[in-house]
Amino acid sequence: MSQRKAGLGRGLEALIPTSGHGEFAHIPLADISPNPGQPRARFDDEALAALAESIATIGLLQPIVVTESAEGGYVLVAGERRWRAAKRAGLSEIPAVIRTVEEGGSLTEALIENLQREDLTPLEEAAAYQQLLSEQSMTHEEIGAKVGKSRSAITNTVRLLQLPATIQGMLERGEVSAGHARALLGIDDRAYAEHIATRIVEEGWSVRQVEEAARLRKELEQAPAVKPRVERIRPVEIIELEQRLTEQLGTRVKITYRDQKGRVEINFASLDDLEQLYRRFFA
Repeated sequence: MSQRKAGLGRGLEALIPTSGHGEFAHIPLADISPNPGQPRARFDDEALAALAESIATIGLLQPIVVTESAEGGYVLVAGERRWRAAKRAGLSEIPAVIRTVEEGGSLTEALIENLQREDLTPLEEAAAYQQLLSEQSMTHEEIGAKVGKSRSAITNTVRLLQLPATIQGMLERGEVSAGHARALLGIDDRAYAEHIATRIVEEGWSVRQVEEAARLRKELEQAPAVKPRVERIRPVEIIELEQRLTEQLGTRVKITYRDQKGRVEINFASLDDLEQLYRRFFA
C-alpha cells in the first residue's frame, strides 16, 4: 500500500473527482468558518477525542464540504465534527470539496460513482458510506441499492469506523483483514480487542479464532457474578452461653441465633450419652 500524507488520508482526490463535482483541495483550517446555520450546537467531547485519535493515526478518510464565503475564506457545508477533530489532531490543513450551491446532489453522485471502484480500502469504503448517510441523508437500503450490496453489508462496513484507532491503523496497513476487523467489533473491551488484534498480527490468528475469542469474552462478561459469602458476627453473649452449656453438659453445643430467634444443637456420641442428657433435663 502506498504511503499516505500524515493526517490527510489516502486517495481522497480519486474518491472525489473534481470534474463536474466541485473542486477538491487541501484548505488551511484557519481559513474555514463553521456554518452559522448548523443545527447541532453541541458535540460530544469523547467522540471528538476518538475521531481526533483516528485522524492522527490513519488520516482523514472523509473530506469536508465547503463553499466560498463572500467575505473571503470558506464556510462549512458539511463536516464540522471532522473539522473540529482535525484541529484537535494538530492538522494545519484539511481535505475538502469546494462546492457551489448550484451543484446540489453532485457530491452524492461522485461518491456513488467511485464506490464502484475496487481499489478502495475497507475504511475508505466505510467513510464514503458514512458520508452518504450523515450528509446526504441516504438510508442503508438506498446506498445498498445504488452500489449493489445488501443493507447488512453496508451496515457492517460502516461499523468498521467504530474500531479503536490502533486497530483501524492495522486494517488500513493490511495487517488485519476486514473479516478480522468485523470480528473484533464483537469485543466491547477496547484493551482486549487491541490485544487480540496484536495476536492476529503476531500469531496469524484466523477470523474463526477471533470470533471464538469474542464469543468467550462475551459469555464471561454476561456470567452472573458470584456474591462473596458474608459471615455474620455472632453476639458475644451467644458465644459465652454456648461455651457454658458445652461445659455443663460435657458435650459440644452449638447455638444458631438470628433476628431474636434460633436453635440449640446438642451433640451425643451414643444412646447412653443421649439418656444421660435426658436425665439432666428431666430427672
